[in-house]
Amino acid sequence: MLWKAVLILKAGEFMCKLTSSLCILLMICCVFLGCSQSGNHEEQTPETPSPAKSSSPVPDSGVSPNPSPIPSPNANPNDPLIEQIRELTLSEKIGQMLMVGVEGLAVNRHIKNLIRQYHVGGFILYRENIENTNQTLSFLNELKASNAVNEIPLFLSVDQEGGKVSRMPEEYAKFPANQAIGKINQPEFSFRIGALLAEQIKSVGFNMNYAPVLDINSNPQNPVIGDRSYGSGEEVVSKLGVQTMLGIQSRKVVPVIKHFPGHGDTSVDSHLELPAVNKTLSQLEKFELLPFAAAIKNHADVVMIAHILLPHLDPDHPASFSKSIITGLLREEMQFDGVVITDDMTMGGIVKHYDIKEAAVLSILAGSDVIMVAHGYETAVEVIKHLVSKVEDGTLSEDSIDRSVYRLLLLKKKYELVDEEITGVDVAAINEDVQEVLGKYMK
Repeated sequence: MLWKAVLILKAGEFMCKLTSSLCILLMICCVFLGCSQSGNHEEQTPETPSPAKSSSPVPDSGVSPNPSPIPSPNANPNDPLIEQIRELTLSEKIGQMLMVGVEGLAVNRHIKNLIRQYHVGGFILYRENIENTNQTLSFLNELKASNAVNEIPLFLSVDQEGGKVSRMPEEYAKFPANQAIGKINQPEFSFRIGALLAEQIKSVGFNMNYAPVLDINSNPQNPVIGDRSYGSGEEVVSKLGVQTMLGIQSRKVVPVIKHFPGHGDTSVDSHLELPAVNKTLSQLEKFELLPFAAAIKNHADVVMIAHILLPHLDPDHPASFSKSIITGLLREEMQFDGVVITDDMTMGGIVKHYDIKEAAVLSILAGSDVIMVAHGYETAVEVIKHLVSKVEDGTLSEDSIDRSVYRLLLLKKKYELVDEEITGVDVAAINEDVQEVLGKYMK
């Protein structure tokens, strides 16, 4: 510290020639103050705020939040995930960023190709892929066995919301629609429903559920949300949606909250056409965005982006490939650094207006991590090849690809996903648990 004192005193002497003797006194004071503040040689780090807690008495999910923010791919050379990414080919990285749908009830030549040649990161099954419990269990076991050629386990996903959106075999007990759960309006009930939804799908091998729905059913003319929503108010949707999400997490199944930034105030089904929501950011922040903000504060893992045009936020691109919405609003303003997945890119709202390959590129440029191509083997292959070519020609940055893959690997690690065979399932026991909970709350 002596050298600092000398320098400062010399500066003080010079200044005193121009001003007054008061300068000397001030400079000496600075020296002593500087010494006292520098006495602690440990680097001071800002205090980290505590994570937001749920206002409900329901216990936490037990799944710890992802570290945030996602590091640069070159930030820590000793990070095993970064080292793993370095060992992946470009094709393997792009494959991880695809969620694909398939045809049939068992693994076929196309599915094997998607796994072995294109290294896809996950599959979504629909009702047409699911015949009964034994077939579904066998199908998912086959998918996992086929993926033995890859070191990274698969996301095996399904839409199991309850109500009319139910993909599980007929042997399983049915859940009420979210609207009925909203009328009961008990957070503990929602938590237990989430846990049971997860138990159902996990029993046959699924590890990701596209639920809960966080859309607010504010438009009576909405043809696609309706009773899939917990209600017409932001408070009930926020409270019950968060608890359902935590319940799913509690069984080590990945929940996907949807459909950001809110599909409730539309009068068009995005499966058929591209809806528009003519609301300002201020209006969205006071209503549609509130359930998503609550879920993010409670450690949401994955957000699904809707195919909705919001002209006040981006007049040129739907939310699913709008940089102002995905990066600007979701990532920067709402501070979400988990995985962003698009809704199915083969829906009418996209393919009637855009080339799906270019839409996939724009979506990644906008900040998405996963492109969903739920229908068409050839379409999925074309999208993968196009994305690879756009990295090779510099349109897409490989650093940004690495960042997305890091998020995906981190999520798979967090949920301890493995491609292990499941040898059997006790449907009767799961049904008994469901009936017990429904009997308690739905009298």
